[in-house]
Amino acid sequence: MKHKIPVALILIGSFAVSISSVFAWGVWGHNHINKGAVLALPEEMGMFFYNHTDFITEESTIPDLRKYTLNDKSEFCRHYINLENFNYQSRGSMPKTMDEAIAKYGKDSLNKYGILPWYIQDMMAKLTNAFKNKRKTEILFLASDLGHYIADAHMPLHTTVNHDGLQTGQGGIHSFWESQLPELFGKNYNLFTGEAHYINNVEQATWDIIDSSHKLVYILLYDERKMRKDNPEEKQYVLGADGKPVKNKSGQPVHAYEYAHVYHELLDGMVEKQMRSAIKLTADFWYTAWVNAGKPDLQDLDPDYVTERNKAFYKQDMKAWQKGKVRGCKSDKEY
Repeated sequence: MKHKIPVALILIGSFAVSISSVFAWGVWGHNHINKGAVLALPEEMGMFFYNHTDFITEESTIPDLRKYTLNDKSEFCRHYINLENFNYQSRGSMPKTMDEAIAKYGKDSLNKYGILPWYIQDMMAKLTNAFKNKRKTEILFLASDLGHYIADAHMPLHTTVNHDGLQTGQGGIHSFWESQLPELFGKNYNLFTGEAHYINNVEQATWDIIDSSHKLVYILLYDERKMRKDNPEEKQYVLGADGKPVKNKSGQPVHAYEYAHVYHELLDGMVEKQMRSAIKLTADFWYTAWVNAGKPDLQDLDPDYVTERNKAFYKQDMKAWQKGKVRGCKSDKEY
């Protein structure tokens, strides 16, 4: 499917296909989350987003390009929050805004331990302003990036100091959970969420995501650690001719299919549930920003013929979406 978007957006978005995300949902996950969120929007704003769904889908991984490929140092801390370093007990004990967080912890600590929930709230304010002023390019960039960070907040290991299992002898589990498992089993996921809803309290909703994700860390690590203990290396990984685990293009070990299948079953739908929640909350946040901006009419931001041409594709994608499927994400495989 082809959609009319500015050439600059096409050029930037095209970089996303080549990203191998080491510590994010991975290309497959981010692509499906952003596209699913587009389909979850009410048609009055969703048709505008759908006109640019190719860009929104591909741009979902641009924050990782800024982090790893461009080595943008300011980008790293936006993707996680190490709750243990903040002595986290509940959202009520945490600063409500970025300014309050800086005043309490200082910029150096935030850069080290992460700012994900506060950055999501800042992005929401910027997206709302872009909607108010009907700045098309800003809406698309900010909404796409916001989807990435909301997705990251749904990845449990983005909320802990043990982000890649190194503290428990489980190095590589991050990419295994969020990239290899969805690539292997995602085709069977039901990602349908229903239509987006308005969020009355964005701060509370943001911390609810962080809190619920963090509660999954223990079981995520426990299940794989037990499996690792019970299985020799040759059953855990795909081994090369040298007898060592094969690694993907990001340098991550490739787990054997049977090992991955058993672990996926032990997780009891965790990856699917987190992905589906990420889709719903991304759509909810986009919708809330639009409502808070006064529900501006977005139809005049695109030529009528573009919208008319895309309506048939929109109907086809919506039929698949209502059956739980997100079509048309043709990202390169990482595993």
